[in-house]
Amino acid sequence: MNNPLANRDVKTQILDIAQSAMGSRGFTAVGLNEILRAAQVPKGSFYHYFESKEAFGVALLERYFRRYLAELDGLLGTADESSAVSGLMRYWQRWVDTQTGHDLQSRCLVVKLGAEVSDLSDSMRQVLENGTDRIIERLTHELRRAQQNGEMTADGDARELAASLYQMWLGASMLAKVTQNDTPLQSALSTTQRLLDR
Repeated sequence: MNNPLANRDVKTQILDIAQSAMGSRGFTAVGLNEILRAAQVPKGSFYHYFESKEAFGVALLERYFRRYLAELDGLLGTADESSAVSGLMRYWQRWVDTQTGHDLQSRCLVVKLGAEVSDLSDSMRQVLENGTDRIIERLTHELRRAQQNGEMTADGDARELAASLYQMWLGASMLAKVTQNDTPLQSALSTTQRLLDR
């Protein structure tokens, strides 16, 4: 008899190993055989969970955004919390911490895979677009709350500010990879703090 828990664990194991490897080296540089060998899963089992490497990439990105958005919600707090800006700054500080550390599971897959897979697969590109839109919407909500609470002087369009901040952080993360230091991220943090200060 098939054990659904065992199936879920094997699928999770494949995705976990792939996220670390692809977060480090990219989508095309990591072969299925490498992932399956590391996960100790036969190749036939892979196709039980995923139709193709592209379908696997879609599942990997969907899971990444589910986890990312859940963590984002935890960092931002709730509407009952007194300071929306405090929650936003927790989020940006977490970005600095995760993008400069050694935990490959926490690396931003948008930064690592965005340009690469968007050219390879429209399905993966759509997952990236939808996921980043949801992040920007969540940031927009908190920026509006900060504006309504009088926590920040920036009174422009909250969605435009959220998109600009997110784009700045993606760029800073890319430059941090190029320079191999956190200076671009620290600069983004300082700029964000200035923009959100009263």
